[in-house]
Amino acid sequence: MASKAWAATVAMGLALSLTVGSSFAQEKRPYKIGSVFSVTGPGALLGERMKTTVEMMVEQINKKGGINGHPVKLIVYDAASDVTKAVAATNRLITQDEVDIISGAGNMSGLSLAMKPVAARYGVPMISNAGARAIVEPVDASKWAFKSHLTDKEIVGRAIDYWKSKGITRVAMLSDTTSFGTSARDELKLQAPGAGINVVAWEEFEMTATDLVPQLTRIRAANPEVILCWTVAPSGIVFMKNARQLGLKQTLMHGFGYVVPKYMEMAGEASEGTVLVSLRFPVGAQLPDSDPTKAVILNYINEHKAKYGSEPDVYGAEAYDGMLMAFKALEAAKSFDKEKIRAALEGLQFIGTNGLYKFSPQRHYGLTKEDAVVMEWRQGGWKLLMGADTK
Repeated sequence: MASKAWAATVAMGLALSLTVGSSFAQEKRPYKIGSVFSVTGPGALLGERMKTTVEMMVEQINKKGGINGHPVKLIVYDAASDVTKAVAATNRLITQDEVDIISGAGNMSGLSLAMKPVAARYGVPMISNAGARAIVEPVDASKWAFKSHLTDKEIVGRAIDYWKSKGITRVAMLSDTTSFGTSARDELKLQAPGAGINVVAWEEFEMTATDLVPQLTRIRAANPEVILCWTVAPSGIVFMKNARQLGLKQTLMHGFGYVVPKYMEMAGEASEGTVLVSLRFPVGAQLPDSDPTKAVILNYINEHKAKYGSEPDVYGAEAYDGMLMAFKALEAAKSFDKEKIRAALEGLQFIGTNGLYKFSPQRHYGLTKEDAVVMEWRQGGWKLLMGADTK
């Protein structure tokens, strides 16, 4: 009788031990966040600050106790600016590392577009930092894809706002043949006619181009007032240099893939006065104190400088806001269930470095055209030309 009571006691103790152990393990189970950035290849200058930023943020949140009492584990892979490597990294994050969410999808539109169906197939929320509209639209085909960025629809629209404010009606476009370039080209084709903008020349080039004289010679013959180049590759430097070598006096313009001081410095005198459409981070210090993002921007800059000894850039800011999205969605979901995390992303509203983000089931990117700014490269820095108007 005693032996039976003792056995029952042991069994009960073992069951209790297993239950407590299981609960303890569940409490300590980390949230796994995967990131894919291009820190090598043509997109490397964009990916470098993205990687340092998310590593800093995860370190900071773990020092504060993690999310809902759970530590955060970050897993980062280099896509090397290559679609095949980006897809392989996405598969690895999901099937081997078993991440709960992906924040950072290659930092190039073509890579995000290639990663999107992989995330959808496995039902894993993915936050892109790239610009192409097709990453998050149409929304019924983008259930698992979100963005910490504007789409090229808004950036092209903001460029048109600027042209109209200056009385500019004749524009030429020179875009690379990647999905980033072709998406912006298609946006301009859609928006220009209704805005009274006449695109007098359309030219294309490969990302690896080292000579754009033939395209620029044809553009010169069309006599535009502005030449808009759309790329993230070093070939954008060739654009600026070749244009000035040919004696072109028109305003040179880049899209939001070229807000890289090093690119401007590499172009030398040819970059002086180049106009860019961007998120507001590069001109954060020039924003009025009433701008809700200014304090966030300055705090991020100070934190990055303190840790790495260098200032971040607008691409790091995109990764910063993307990681904030991931943190806030995990906190709101209070679950490892990916559908609950995905639904939490659709309900987010917060102030990041680049504006007031408002997401919904119908809109998987949180900013508007009014969150974009127009600026120029002047005497070694960015000068604000047209400010944001966050509502």
